[in-house]
Amino acid sequence: MKEVALAARHKELNAKMVPFAGYNMPVSYEGVNIEHQNVRENLGVFDVSHMGEFLITGEHALELIQKVTTNDASKLVDGKAQYTVMPNETGGIVDDLIIYRINAEKYLLVVNASNIDKDWNWIAQHNTMDATMRDMSDEFSLLAIQGPKAAEAMQALTDVDLSNMKFYTFEVAEFAGIDKVIISATGYTGSGGFEIYFKNEDAEQIWDRVMEAGKDFGIKPIGLAARDTLRLEMGFCLYGNDIDETTSPIEAKLGWITKFNKDFINSEALKKEKEEGPKRKLVAFELEERGIPRQGYEIEDEDGKVIGEVTSGTMSPSLEKGIGLGYVPTKVAKFGNKIFIKVRKKSIPAIQVKLPFYKG
Repeated sequence: MKEVALAARHKELNAKMVPFAGYNMPVSYEGVNIEHQNVRENLGVFDVSHMGEFLITGEHALELIQKVTTNDASKLVDGKAQYTVMPNETGGIVDDLIIYRINAEKYLLVVNASNIDKDWNWIAQHNTMDATMRDMSDEFSLLAIQGPKAAEAMQALTDVDLSNMKFYTFEVAEFAGIDKVIISATGYTGSGGFEIYFKNEDAEQIWDRVMEAGKDFGIKPIGLAARDTLRLEMGFCLYGNDIDETTSPIEAKLGWITKFNKDFINSEALKKEKEEGPKRKLVAFELEERGIPRQGYEIEDEDGKVIGEVTSGTMSPSLEKGIGLGYVPTKVAKFGNKIFIKVRKKSIPAIQVKLPFYKG
């Protein structure tokens, strides 16, 4: 089991540590609901250093990225980031990721922790144009500082104008006394904030300065459990749950990042699927009665026929009701339609809703 650079700090804070994607990670400190609400109302800091970072460089860097991802990375300019997925050759998704354009021949790809080796091998396999690849996953740490007070609280640590940074932009600048930190206006919570990339050896200094700067603004350390409830309230897909090697980006309602003005792996098949319409779709639902939907629970129609299963589900701390995502046949996928979630032996009625669940 790998340890993140901040493991000692988490243990000092009595974090509950669990194995996750090969790392010993903090799942909670004070409790999911407390941590969740603090991010919604104030700010919290997540250690997500288990994520993977690949540097793709050289004159053919963009060509490789365009081949292995669905979004159009040619639209990126220096200092801009982009959400995308890597499709496989059978209609599914290898991983979802964020691409950062540092310059025309230098891109940072941030991938999911559980997929680092798989993603590296997949990209390398398709690197027929000899772009230069470097896996920096073990060298870098990553903090997500999220919440409505994040910009105000962290402004003391940098000269970058945090409050005016646009969503999905980034700067490489000094932060907390450390030079060449990537400060990115991205996140996975829906409450605004930043993601900060830096070398492992600077992790404790940056963590301590972040906690000190946020003290008067109600900062708390936040674990992976609250990260999951926060992202689910926004309807953000989680790899391994809502998207995987068997789910297409069209089914997962990720058509908005699937651009057919270029050729990419399996683009012809995905284009055909979009034109003809997928056989199933990912839908969002809220339970109408008390209950907690969980991954793997069956979704039924009004006749009790199983028509799908829950991919992500929880008791929403903000809404105080059961919410979830799951795949159902396209003919059933319609806002306002009723479905039923089999919670233990009871079929609980649920209504399909528009995302996000949490409107802020």
